[in-house]
Amino acid sequence: MSTVLVVDDSITEIEIISSCLRRSGLNVITACDGGDAMNKLSSQKPDAIILDVVLPDKSGFELCRDLKAEASTSKIPVVICSTKGSDMDKFWGKKQGADAYLSKPVDQEELVRTVKQLIQS
Repeated sequence: MSTVLVVDDSITEIEIISSCLRRSGLNVITACDGGDAMNKLSSQKPDAIILDVVLPDKSGFELCRDLKAEASTSKIPVVICSTKGSDMDKFWGKKQGADAYLSKPVDQEELVRTVKQLIQS
């Protein structure tokens, strides 16, 4: 069974995204900020990562860039899932290495489809 790391500082968003992914048969681990995410990644490697952009310690854009620059995490697909949904935000997310960019409130079917598609590629 595939595992997804969900990084968001909102407990509500973590619950919504996690329950949606679990219902579709995925394991979920969660982190509330970039530091927490990096700690989790040091002990387990998920099959995909879902990042919010607005996080307390570093932005999801910065975290995505760091993950893609690090050899041990560079191949893990990253989905940015954020209320920052302008074309410029999406462009910038892709420039940081994001494999997909979804706007909140997230369409749960689209989220599951995107994550599963990235895991299988």
